[in-house]
Amino acid sequence: MQISLDYSNMMADAIGSEFGIYDGAISGLSAQTKNIHQKIQLRRERGELPFFDLPHSLEVVEEISSLASELQETFDNLVVLGIGGSALGTTAVFNALRYGHNLIDKQQRGGLPRLFVLDNVDPDGFLVYLSLCDPARTCFLVISKSGTTVETTSQFLVARKWIEKKVGDHYRDHFILITDPESGILRELVDREGYRSCNIPTGVGGRFSVFTPVSLLPLACVGVDIAALLKGAADFSSLVCHDDLESNPAYLNAALQYLAYQRGLRISVLMPYSDHLRDIADWFRQLWAESLGKKISTDGSVRHVGPTPVNALGTTDQHSQVQLYMEGPFDKVVTFVVVDEFYQDLQIPNYGAAPETAYLSGHTMGELIHVEQQATAAALTRNQRSNCAIHIPRVTEATVGALIYMFEVQTLFAGYLFEVNPLDQPGVEEGKQFTYALMGRQGYADKAGEYASIKACMKPRVLTCG
Repeated sequence: MQISLDYSNMMADAIGSEFGIYDGAISGLSAQTKNIHQKIQLRRERGELPFFDLPHSLEVVEEISSLASELQETFDNLVVLGIGGSALGTTAVFNALRYGHNLIDKQQRGGLPRLFVLDNVDPDGFLVYLSLCDPARTCFLVISKSGTTVETTSQFLVARKWIEKKVGDHYRDHFILITDPESGILRELVDREGYRSCNIPTGVGGRFSVFTPVSLLPLACVGVDIAALLKGAADFSSLVCHDDLESNPAYLNAALQYLAYQRGLRISVLMPYSDHLRDIADWFRQLWAESLGKKISTDGSVRHVGPTPVNALGTTDQHSQVQLYMEGPFDKVVTFVVVDEFYQDLQIPNYGAAPETAYLSGHTMGELIHVEQQATAAALTRNQRSNCAIHIPRVTEATVGALIYMFEVQTLFAGYLFEVNPLDQPGVEEGKQFTYALMGRQGYADKAGEYASIKACMKPRVLTCG
Protein backbone atom coordinates (compact mmCIF):
# COMPACT_ATOMS: atom_id res chain seq x y z
CA MET A 1 0.00 0.00 0.00
CA GLN A 2 1.37 3.37 -1.01
CA ILE A 3 0.02 6.89 -0.76
CA SER A 4 1.82 9.59 -2.70
CA LEU A 5 1.67 13.38 -2.47
CA ASP A 6 2.43 15.18 -5.74
CA TYR A 7 2.93 18.86 -4.89
CA SER A 8 4.73 19.87 -8.10
CA ASN A 9 1.95 22.30 -9.04
CA MET A 10 2.25 24.23 -5.78
CA MET A 11 5.82 25.24 -6.47
CA ALA A 12 7.12 28.53 -7.88
CA ASP A 13 8.66 26.87 -10.93
CA ALA A 14 5.18 25.65 -11.91
CA ILE A 15 2.85 28.55 -11.03
CA GLY A 16 5.19 31.51 -10.59
CA SER A 17 6.73 33.32 -7.67
CA GLU A 18 3.69 35.28 -6.50
CA PHE A 19 1.71 32.27 -5.28
CA GLY A 20 4.16 29.42 -5.69
CA ILE A 21 6.38 27.97 -2.97
CA TYR A 22 10.17 27.74 -3.20
CA ASP A 23 12.09 24.66 -2.07
CA GLY A 24 13.96 26.87 0.38
CA ALA A 25 10.72 27.76 2.15
CA ILE A 26 10.06 24.07 2.79
CA SER A 27 13.57 23.29 3.97
CA GLY A 28 13.41 26.44 6.09
CA LEU A 29 10.75 24.72 8.22
CA SER A 30 12.91 21.65 8.92
CA ALA A 31 14.27 22.84 12.26
CA GLN A 32 10.80 23.95 13.38
CA THR A 33 9.42 20.57 12.31
CA LYS A 34 11.91 18.72 14.51
CA ASN A 35 10.97 20.95 17.43
CA ILE A 36 7.25 20.42 16.87
CA HIS A 37 7.70 16.68 16.48
CA GLN A 38 9.55 16.53 19.79
CA LYS A 39 6.68 18.37 21.49
CA ILE A 40 4.17 15.97 19.92
CA GLN A 41 6.14 12.96 21.11
CA LEU A 42 6.33 14.32 24.66
CA ARG A 43 2.59 14.90 24.66
CA ARG A 44 1.98 11.37 23.36
CA GLU A 45 4.13 9.93 26.14
CA ARG A 46 2.09 11.91 28.69
CA GLY A 47 -1.14 10.50 27.21
CA GLU A 48 -2.35 13.88 25.96
CA LEU A 49 -2.80 12.79 22.33
CA PRO A 50 -4.57 9.43 22.56
CA PHE A 51 -5.91 9.53 18.99
CA PHE A 52 -2.37 8.82 17.77
CA ASP A 53 -2.42 5.34 19.29
CA LEU A 54 -5.98 4.27 18.48
CA PRO A 55 -5.04 2.24 15.36
CA HIS A 56 -2.76 0.08 17.53
CA SER A 57 -5.51 -0.73 20.06
CA LEU A 58 -6.63 -3.91 18.37
CA GLU A 59 -8.23 -5.31 21.54
CA VAL A 60 -11.26 -3.14 20.74
CA VAL A 61 -11.87 -5.13 17.54
CA GLU A 62 -12.97 -8.30 19.35
CA GLU A 63 -15.36 -6.42 21.61
CA ILE A 64 -16.87 -4.40 18.76
CA SER A 65 -17.12 -7.39 16.42
CA SER A 66 -18.97 -9.44 19.04
CA LEU A 67 -21.54 -6.71 19.63
CA ALA A 68 -21.86 -6.10 15.88
CA SER A 69 -22.63 -9.79 15.28
CA GLU A 70 -25.43 -9.62 17.82
CA LEU A 71 -26.91 -6.49 16.24
CA GLN A 72 -26.66 -7.99 12.75
CA GLU A 73 -28.76 -10.97 13.84
CA THR A 74 -31.39 -8.88 15.61
CA PHE A 75 -31.95 -5.75 13.53
CA ASP A 76 -32.61 -4.73 9.92
CA ASN A 77 -31.88 -1.04 10.49
CA LEU A 78 -29.09 0.64 12.38
CA VAL A 79 -29.57 4.38 12.98
CA VAL A 80 -26.77 6.62 14.23
CA LEU A 81 -27.94 9.62 16.24
CA GLY A 82 -25.09 12.10 16.41
CA ILE A 83 -23.73 15.27 14.88
CA GLY A 84 -20.36 16.61 13.76
CA GLY A 85 -17.58 14.23 14.69
CA SER A 86 -20.13 11.68 15.91
CA ALA A 87 -21.50 11.34 12.39
CA LEU A 88 -19.20 12.60 9.64
CA GLY A 89 -16.44 10.00 10.01
CA THR A 90 -18.92 7.14 9.98
CA THR A 91 -20.62 8.50 6.87
CA ALA A 92 -17.28 9.01 5.14
CA VAL A 93 -16.00 5.48 5.72
CA PHE A 94 -19.40 3.86 5.16
CA ASN A 95 -19.79 5.43 1.73
CA ALA A 96 -16.15 4.81 0.88
CA LEU A 97 -16.29 1.08 1.62
CA ARG A 98 -19.99 0.21 1.32
CA TYR A 99 -21.12 2.58 -1.41
CA GLY A 100 -24.79 1.94 -2.32
CA HIS A 101 -25.25 -0.51 0.57
CA ASN A 102 -28.68 0.78 1.57
CA LEU A 103 -29.97 0.67 -2.01
CA ILE A 104 -29.67 -3.09 -2.48
CA ASP A 105 -32.01 -5.67 -0.95
CA LYS A 106 -31.27 -7.62 2.20
CA GLN A 107 -30.23 -10.77 0.36
CA GLN A 108 -27.77 -8.90 -1.85
CA ARG A 109 -26.16 -7.25 1.17
CA GLY A 110 -25.74 -10.62 2.88
CA GLY A 111 -28.44 -10.07 5.48
CA LEU A 112 -26.62 -7.10 6.94
CA PRO A 113 -28.67 -4.18 8.30
CA ARG A 114 -29.02 -0.85 6.56
CA LEU A 115 -27.18 2.07 8.14
CA PHE A 116 -28.65 5.56 8.43
CA VAL A 117 -26.65 8.41 9.95
CA LEU A 118 -29.01 11.15 11.11
CA ASP A 119 -27.05 14.28 11.94
CA ASN A 120 -29.70 16.98 11.99
CA VAL A 121 -32.89 17.93 13.80
CA ASP A 122 -34.92 18.89 10.75
CA PRO A 123 -38.23 17.20 11.64
CA ASP A 124 -39.18 16.58 8.02
CA GLY A 125 -35.91 14.77 7.34
CA PHE A 126 -35.94 12.85 10.62
CA LEU A 127 -39.48 11.59 10.08
CA VAL A 128 -38.70 10.42 6.55
CA TYR A 129 -36.01 8.10 7.87
CA LEU A 130 -38.18 6.82 10.72
CA SER A 131 -40.89 6.02 8.19
CA LEU A 132 -38.44 3.77 6.35
CA CYS A 133 -37.83 1.63 9.43
CA ASP A 134 -39.83 -0.94 11.37
CA PRO A 135 -39.32 0.06 15.02
CA ALA A 136 -39.28 -3.57 16.12
CA ARG A 137 -36.29 -4.20 13.81
CA THR A 138 -34.41 -0.93 14.40
CA CYS A 139 -31.51 -0.15 16.71
CA PHE A 140 -30.27 3.35 17.53
CA LEU A 141 -26.67 4.22 18.32
CA VAL A 142 -26.81 7.39 20.42
CA ILE A 143 -23.42 9.13 20.25
CA SER A 144 -22.36 12.06 22.41
CA LYS A 145 -19.23 12.21 24.55
CA SER A 146 -20.64 14.80 26.94
CA GLY A 147 -24.21 13.62 26.68
CA THR A 148 -25.33 17.25 26.49
CA THR A 149 -25.35 17.69 22.70
CA VAL A 150 -28.79 19.23 22.25
CA GLU A 151 -29.40 17.82 18.77
CA THR A 152 -28.50 14.26 19.80
CA THR A 153 -30.48 14.54 23.04
CA SER A 154 -33.61 15.60 21.20
CA GLN A 155 -33.17 12.84 18.61
CA PHE A 156 -32.77 10.29 21.38
CA LEU A 157 -35.90 11.41 23.22
CA VAL A 158 -38.01 11.23 20.05
CA ALA A 159 -36.55 7.84 19.05
CA ARG A 160 -37.04 6.39 22.54
CA LYS A 161 -40.73 7.33 22.55
CA TRP A 162 -41.14 5.97 19.00
CA ILE A 163 -39.62 2.62 19.97
CA GLU A 164 -41.46 2.42 23.30
CA LYS A 165 -44.83 2.74 21.57
CA LYS A 166 -44.03 -0.38 19.55
CA VAL A 167 -42.14 -2.67 21.93
CA GLY A 168 -43.08 -1.38 25.39
CA ASP A 169 -40.67 -2.02 28.25
CA HIS A 170 -38.12 -3.68 25.95
CA TYR A 171 -37.25 -0.34 24.32
CA ARG A 172 -33.82 -0.27 26.01
CA ASP A 173 -32.76 -3.26 23.91
CA HIS A 174 -33.02 -1.00 20.85
CA PHE A 175 -30.39 1.49 22.00
CA ILE A 176 -26.61 1.51 22.38
CA LEU A 177 -25.25 4.63 24.08
CA ILE A 178 -21.72 5.58 23.00
CA THR A 179 -20.35 8.14 25.41
CA ASP A 180 -17.75 9.07 28.01
CA PRO A 181 -16.68 6.10 30.16
CA GLU A 182 -17.25 7.90 33.46
CA SER A 183 -19.39 11.03 33.29
CA GLY A 184 -22.24 12.77 31.50
CA ILE A 185 -25.98 12.36 31.11
CA LEU A 186 -25.77 9.33 28.81
CA ARG A 187 -23.37 7.55 31.17
CA GLU A 188 -25.84 8.23 34.02
CA LEU A 189 -28.63 6.67 31.95
CA VAL A 190 -26.49 3.62 31.29
CA ASP A 191 -25.83 3.18 34.99
CA ARG A 192 -29.36 3.98 36.14
CA GLU A 193 -31.54 2.38 33.47
CA GLY A 194 -29.39 -0.42 32.09
CA TYR A 195 -28.81 0.64 28.49
CA ARG A 196 -25.96 -1.11 26.73
CA SER A 197 -23.02 1.15 26.01
CA CYS A 198 -19.60 1.63 24.46
CA ASN A 199 -16.89 3.98 25.65
CA ILE A 200 -15.38 6.90 23.79
CA PRO A 201 -11.77 6.88 25.03
CA THR A 202 -10.89 9.72 27.35
CA GLY A 203 -9.20 12.61 25.57
CA VAL A 204 -10.41 11.74 22.07
CA GLY A 205 -12.46 14.54 20.49
CA GLY A 206 -15.29 13.84 18.08
CA ARG A 207 -13.48 14.78 14.89
CA PHE A 208 -10.61 12.43 15.82
CA SER A 209 -12.89 9.53 16.79
CA VAL A 210 -13.13 7.44 13.61
CA PHE A 211 -10.96 4.70 15.13
CA THR A 212 -13.16 4.38 18.25
CA PRO A 213 -16.57 2.71 18.76
CA VAL A 214 -18.13 5.96 17.48
CA SER A 215 -17.47 4.73 13.94
CA LEU A 216 -16.12 1.21 14.38
CA LEU A 217 -19.38 -0.22 15.74
CA PRO A 218 -21.74 1.00 12.99
CA LEU A 219 -19.13 0.18 10.34
CA ALA A 220 -18.62 -3.36 11.65
CA CYS A 221 -22.39 -3.88 11.59
CA VAL A 222 -22.50 -3.25 7.83
CA GLY A 223 -19.57 -5.54 7.07
CA VAL A 224 -16.57 -3.21 7.06
CA ASP A 225 -13.42 -5.07 8.10
CA ILE A 226 -12.55 -2.82 11.04
CA ALA A 227 -9.38 -4.79 11.82
CA ALA A 228 -8.10 -4.02 8.30
CA LEU A 229 -9.16 -0.37 8.67
CA LEU A 230 -7.13 -0.04 11.87
CA LYS A 231 -4.22 -1.99 10.44
CA GLY A 232 -4.10 0.32 7.43
CA ALA A 233 -3.73 3.28 9.76
CA ALA A 234 -1.26 1.48 12.04
CA ASP A 235 0.94 0.35 9.15
CA PHE A 236 1.02 3.90 7.79
CA SER A 237 1.74 5.49 11.15
CA SER A 238 5.50 5.02 10.91
CA LEU A 239 5.50 7.10 7.73
CA VAL A 240 3.79 10.10 9.36
CA CYS A 241 5.25 9.95 12.87
CA HIS A 242 8.84 11.04 12.32
CA ASP A 243 10.60 14.39 12.14
CA ASP A 244 11.94 14.48 8.57
CA LEU A 245 9.66 17.06 6.96
CA GLU A 246 10.33 16.24 3.31
CA SER A 247 9.61 12.50 3.67
CA ASN A 248 6.62 12.76 6.03
CA PRO A 249 3.47 13.28 3.88
CA ALA A 250 1.33 14.49 6.81
CA TYR A 251 3.85 17.08 7.99
CA LEU A 252 4.77 18.07 4.45
CA ASN A 253 1.18 18.62 3.33
CA ALA A 254 0.49 20.66 6.47
CA ALA A 255 3.59 22.75 5.77
CA LEU A 256 2.59 23.29 2.15
CA GLN A 257 -0.89 24.42 3.15
CA TYR A 258 0.61 26.71 5.78
CA LEU A 259 3.10 28.26 3.33
CA ALA A 260 0.32 28.76 0.77
CA TYR A 261 -1.78 30.45 3.47
CA GLN A 262 1.06 32.89 4.10
CA ARG A 263 0.89 33.81 0.39
CA GLY A 264 -2.79 34.66 0.64
CA LEU A 265 -4.21 31.28 -0.39
CA ARG A 266 -6.64 31.09 2.51
CA ILE A 267 -9.12 28.57 1.06
CA SER A 268 -8.27 24.86 0.97
CA VAL A 269 -10.30 22.74 -1.46
CA LEU A 270 -10.30 18.94 -1.11
CA MET A 271 -11.56 17.38 -4.34
CA PRO A 272 -11.66 13.57 -4.61
CA TYR A 273 -12.10 12.11 -8.07
CA SER A 274 -14.12 9.22 -6.70
CA ASP A 275 -17.75 8.87 -5.67
CA HIS A 276 -16.59 6.52 -2.90
CA LEU A 277 -14.43 9.25 -1.37
CA ARG A 278 -16.94 12.12 -1.71
CA ASP A 279 -17.68 12.18 2.02
CA ILE A 280 -14.05 11.92 3.06
CA ALA A 281 -13.88 15.55 1.89
CA ASP A 282 -16.93 16.41 4.02
CA TRP A 283 -15.32 14.79 7.09
CA PHE A 284 -12.06 16.61 6.39
CA ARG A 285 -13.92 19.91 6.17
CA GLN A 286 -14.90 19.65 9.84
CA LEU A 287 -11.47 18.37 10.87
CA TRP A 288 -9.65 21.28 9.21
CA ALA A 289 -12.17 24.04 10.09
CA GLU A 290 -12.86 23.19 13.71
CA SER A 291 -9.22 22.43 14.48
CA LEU A 292 -7.53 25.43 12.85
CA GLY A 293 -10.11 28.23 12.78
CA LYS A 294 -9.23 30.03 16.00
CA LYS A 295 -9.37 33.53 17.48
CA ILE A 296 -6.76 33.05 20.19
CA SER A 297 -3.22 31.85 19.58
CA THR A 298 -1.39 29.52 21.94
CA ASP A 299 0.52 32.55 23.26
CA GLY A 300 -2.76 34.25 24.21
CA SER A 301 -2.75 36.84 21.45
CA VAL A 302 -5.72 37.51 19.21
CA ARG A 303 -5.02 36.08 15.72
CA HIS A 304 -8.25 35.09 13.91
CA VAL A 305 -6.49 32.50 11.74
CA GLY A 306 -7.48 29.40 9.85
CA PRO A 307 -7.73 28.18 6.27
CA THR A 308 -11.31 27.76 5.06
CA PRO A 309 -11.93 24.19 3.86
CA VAL A 310 -14.18 23.52 0.88
CA ASN A 311 -15.29 20.07 -0.24
CA ALA A 312 -15.71 19.34 -3.93
CA LEU A 313 -16.11 16.27 -6.15
CA GLY A 314 -14.45 15.49 -9.43
CA THR A 315 -15.68 15.47 -12.11
CA THR A 316 -19.00 16.87 -10.88
CA ASP A 317 -17.61 20.15 -9.59
CA GLN A 318 -15.63 20.84 -12.73
CA HIS A 319 -19.04 22.00 -13.92
CA SER A 320 -20.00 23.97 -10.80
CA GLN A 321 -16.92 25.29 -8.97
CA VAL A 322 -13.84 25.09 -11.20
CA GLN A 323 -14.80 28.28 -13.09
CA LEU A 324 -14.29 30.12 -9.80
CA TYR A 325 -11.07 28.25 -9.02
CA MET A 326 -9.70 29.05 -12.47
CA GLU A 327 -10.63 32.70 -12.89
CA GLY A 328 -11.74 33.96 -9.49
CA PRO A 329 -9.58 35.35 -6.68
CA PHE A 330 -6.11 33.92 -6.13
CA ASP A 331 -7.02 32.56 -2.72
CA LYS A 332 -7.28 28.78 -3.09
CA VAL A 333 -5.22 25.62 -2.94
CA VAL A 334 -6.89 22.64 -4.62
CA THR A 335 -5.96 19.18 -3.35
CA PHE A 336 -7.10 16.36 -5.61
CA VAL A 337 -7.53 12.85 -4.22
CA VAL A 338 -6.94 10.37 -7.02
CA VAL A 339 -7.77 6.65 -6.98
CA ASP A 340 -5.31 5.01 -9.34
CA GLU A 341 -7.33 1.86 -9.96
CA PHE A 342 -11.08 1.34 -9.79
CA TYR A 343 -12.62 -2.03 -8.94
CA GLN A 344 -14.73 -1.96 -12.08
CA ASP A 345 -14.61 -0.09 -15.35
CA LEU A 346 -16.93 0.55 -18.25
CA GLN A 347 -15.93 0.51 -21.89
CA ILE A 348 -17.30 3.46 -23.84
CA PRO A 349 -18.97 2.00 -26.95
CA ASN A 350 -18.94 3.38 -30.47
CA TYR A 351 -22.14 5.01 -31.69
CA GLY A 352 -22.05 5.13 -35.47
CA ALA A 353 -25.02 7.51 -35.71
CA ALA A 354 -23.04 10.15 -33.81
CA PRO A 355 -19.59 10.41 -35.44
CA GLU A 356 -18.75 13.36 -33.19
CA THR A 357 -18.41 10.88 -30.30
CA ALA A 358 -16.07 8.52 -32.15
CA TYR A 359 -13.03 9.83 -30.25
CA LEU A 360 -14.40 8.21 -27.08
CA SER A 361 -14.69 4.75 -28.60
CA GLY A 362 -12.20 2.28 -27.16
CA HIS A 363 -11.64 4.31 -24.03
CA THR A 364 -13.13 3.63 -20.57
CA MET A 365 -14.89 5.74 -17.97
CA GLY A 366 -12.00 5.07 -15.59
CA GLU A 367 -9.58 6.44 -18.15
CA LEU A 368 -11.83 9.45 -18.69
CA ILE A 369 -12.06 10.42 -15.01
CA HIS A 370 -8.26 10.17 -14.70
CA VAL A 371 -7.75 12.31 -17.79
CA GLU A 372 -10.25 14.89 -16.54
CA GLN A 373 -8.33 15.23 -13.26
CA GLN A 374 -5.05 15.60 -15.12
CA ALA A 375 -6.58 18.15 -17.48
CA THR A 376 -8.05 20.17 -14.61
CA ALA A 377 -4.71 20.17 -12.79
CA ALA A 378 -2.92 21.31 -15.94
CA ALA A 379 -5.44 24.08 -16.57
CA LEU A 380 -5.15 25.32 -12.99
CA THR A 381 -1.37 25.28 -13.23
CA ARG A 382 -1.39 27.16 -16.53
CA ASN A 383 -3.48 29.83 -14.80
CA GLN A 384 -1.07 30.01 -11.84
CA ARG A 385 -3.49 28.29 -9.49
CA SER A 386 -1.93 26.22 -6.71
CA ASN A 387 -2.87 22.54 -6.72
CA CYS A 388 -1.57 19.18 -5.59
CA ALA A 389 -2.69 15.55 -5.72
CA ILE A 390 -2.85 12.73 -3.19
CA HIS A 391 -2.82 9.34 -4.92
CA ILE A 392 -4.06 6.11 -3.37
CA PRO A 393 -3.82 2.80 -5.25
CA ARG A 394 -7.40 1.59 -4.58
CA VAL A 395 -10.22 2.27 -2.15
CA THR A 396 -9.81 -0.41 0.52
CA GLU A 397 -10.07 -0.61 4.29
CA ALA A 398 -6.28 -0.24 4.45
CA THR A 399 -6.00 2.81 2.21
CA VAL A 400 -8.98 4.58 3.77
CA GLY A 401 -7.57 3.93 7.24
CA ALA A 402 -4.19 5.30 6.16
CA LEU A 403 -5.72 8.37 4.51
CA ILE A 404 -7.77 9.27 7.57
CA TYR A 405 -4.78 8.83 9.87
CA MET A 406 -2.62 10.97 7.61
CA PHE A 407 -5.18 13.80 7.66
CA GLU A 408 -5.48 13.61 11.46
CA VAL A 409 -1.71 13.88 11.98
CA GLN A 410 -1.52 16.60 9.31
CA THR A 411 -4.13 18.63 11.18
CA LEU A 412 -2.38 18.36 14.53
CA PHE A 413 0.95 19.41 13.00
CA ALA A 414 -0.74 22.31 11.18
CA GLY A 415 -2.06 23.52 14.52
CA TYR A 416 1.50 23.97 15.73
CA LEU A 417 2.44 25.85 12.54
CA PHE A 418 -0.53 28.19 12.90
CA GLU A 419 0.16 28.42 16.66
CA VAL A 420 -3.36 27.43 17.71
CA ASN A 421 -4.80 24.58 19.75
CA PRO A 422 -6.20 22.12 17.16
CA LEU A 423 -7.99 20.04 19.79
CA ASP A 424 -10.53 22.54 21.13
CA GLN A 425 -13.51 24.39 19.60
CA PRO A 426 -14.39 27.37 21.80
CA GLY A 427 -16.15 29.18 18.96
CA VAL A 428 -18.91 26.59 18.97
CA GLU A 429 -19.76 26.97 22.64
CA GLU A 430 -21.53 30.34 22.68
CA GLY A 431 -24.05 29.26 20.08
CA LYS A 432 -24.76 26.17 22.18
CA GLN A 433 -25.34 28.31 25.25
CA PHE A 434 -27.77 30.61 23.44
CA THR A 435 -29.62 27.50 22.24
CA TYR A 436 -29.92 26.19 25.79
CA ALA A 437 -31.22 29.59 26.92
CA LEU A 438 -33.82 29.86 24.16
CA MET A 439 -35.02 26.31 24.82
CA GLY A 440 -35.49 27.13 28.51
CA ARG A 441 -32.69 25.06 30.03
CA GLN A 442 -32.21 25.81 33.72
CA GLY A 443 -29.12 27.82 34.58
CA TYR A 444 -28.96 29.83 31.37
CA ALA A 445 -31.05 32.86 32.32
CA ASP A 446 -28.02 35.15 31.86
CA LYS A 447 -27.57 33.96 28.29
CA ALA A 448 -31.26 34.53 27.64
CA GLY A 449 -30.74 38.09 28.84
CA GLU A 450 -27.72 38.52 26.58
CA TYR A 451 -29.75 37.26 23.63
CA ALA A 452 -32.53 39.72 24.40
CA SER A 453 -30.05 42.60 24.57
CA ILE A 454 -28.58 41.63 21.18
CA LYS A 455 -32.04 41.63 19.62
CA ALA A 456 -32.93 44.94 21.33
CA CYS A 457 -29.93 46.66 19.72
CA MET A 458 -31.04 45.67 16.24
CA LYS A 459 -33.26 47.71 13.98
CA PRO A 460 -35.47 45.12 12.29
CA ARG A 461 -34.95 44.91 8.53
CA VAL A 462 -37.13 42.18 7.10
CA LEU A 463 -38.32 41.81 3.52
CA THR A 464 -41.41 39.63 3.15
CA CYS A 465 -42.60 38.78 -0.34
CA GLY A 466 -45.76 37.14 -1.60
